[in-house]
Amino acid sequence: MNYLKDHIISSSATIKEALSILDKQGLIANVLFVADDKGLLQGSLTDGDVRRGFLRGMEISTSVQDVMKRDCHYLKKGAINKKEIDLCKSSGIFFLPVVDDQKKIISILNLKNYKSFIALDAVLMAGGKGQRLYPLTENIPKPLLKIGERPIIEHNIDRLKNFGIENVFISINYLGEKLVEYFGDGSKKGINISYIKETKPLGTVGSIKLAEKDFVEETILIMNSDLLTTIDFAEFYDAFISSDADMAVAATSYHVDIPYAVLEVEENNIVQSLKEKPRYTYYSNAGIYLLKRSILSYIPDDEVFDSTDLMEKLINDGKKLITYPILGYWLDIGKLDDYKKAQEDIRHLDL
Repeated sequence: MNYLKDHIISSSATIKEALSILDKQGLIANVLFVADDKGLLQGSLTDGDVRRGFLRGMEISTSVQDVMKRDCHYLKKGAINKKEIDLCKSSGIFFLPVVDDQKKIISILNLKNYKSFIALDAVLMAGGKGQRLYPLTENIPKPLLKIGERPIIEHNIDRLKNFGIENVFISINYLGEKLVEYFGDGSKKGINISYIKETKPLGTVGSIKLAEKDFVEETILIMNSDLLTTIDFAEFYDAFISSDADMAVAATSYHVDIPYAVLEVEENNIVQSLKEKPRYTYYSNAGIYLLKRSILSYIPDDEVFDSTDLMEKLINDGKKLITYPILGYWLDIGKLDDYKKAQEDIRHLDL
């Protein structure tokens, strides 16, 4: 939500006018941002600033410019970072203006609505036919099938937004026009949504090459749009950045319980050890990836290319590929049974 209307006051306004607006806000926000006639940020104003002004002899007809805090906190569009946001939250600052290069206020964020802020572009793969979900997908693309009150893909877009991700690309093919019709340019959600349009199937990451020149961040998140997951994107991103990896693959664990004792045998059939009913854990590709933008050069033009092809290329070229285990919920909605399970699980998930 954009709070411009409720939190902007003209630099020509009086303390009385400011108090009237602050009184309506109550304890929810209790802050105004002062802007000149061109919309440029001049400062911030709270009831505390007003009280201090009265103690200095100011009157109710005094201009807000005389009591506002001029060196207020703000965020610069395109340069919002997680560290800065975390610092503001720890200091009890939750409402912040976002400004452009001229310091014109573009929007106002309530940080309580965001889990974190991550500097990346996101791509949601939504071009498949969803044949295993037929007939549900006969006239509607799988990502638009509803889980609870919202389509599958909308759950993912809303989660991305909760982590401060503003630029979302949707790769479309089968019935893609329905996704364009549903989301438009993303303005209704307060984000930017662009579309990567396949003219033929290009695999799980092949279509990303079509948008290579459109990405603005140095890190790209690629995600299957038909997943339901509570993965912490901020922790995933932190693991990727701190390891200086070229690509990270989110993984989900599978446990295999053996109901019998297992003999570990050396050469010549000599038993080395015995494990009683062991459990083995394996990690599988969860369909969520982070990669440096430079890695896009490994993806060929106009060819079918899967994520596994990209990973093999990176490994063979000596690049750093890491895995990140998903500790929370994850479900790939590929079959009718998965779809039914998702309808039950969504009631208990905090997405």
